[in-house]
Amino acid sequence: MRPADDSLRAEVLRRLAMLDELAENGPTESELPLARTELSRLADGWRMLLEVHQPGSDGRCRACPARLRRRRWPCRLWRTAYQHLIGEPEPRPLRRRRH
Repeated sequence: MRPADDSLRAEVLRRLAMLDELAENGPTESELPLARTELSRLADGWRMLLEVHQPGSDGRCRACPARLRRRRWPCRLWRTAYQHLIGEPEPRPLRRRRH
């Protein structure tokens, strides 16, 4: 990795640690505006990631690497979003009956 990559990674991990700390200890009155701002930014970030990972006309994610695109949508990112945002394993798809 390049030094700039290390710096970017370190900053992101520091921000996540700060959010963990805020979540664990609960926001004080003075931290409430920060908590609101961060929640909004996290929601916007998830929306942008999910927008990029939409299915194409072939029913596969347009953004995932080719080796992962063999699977039908929803892609790994959408499944991860479901697990983290909803807090439970993704529902199993209904099996189609063949006639």
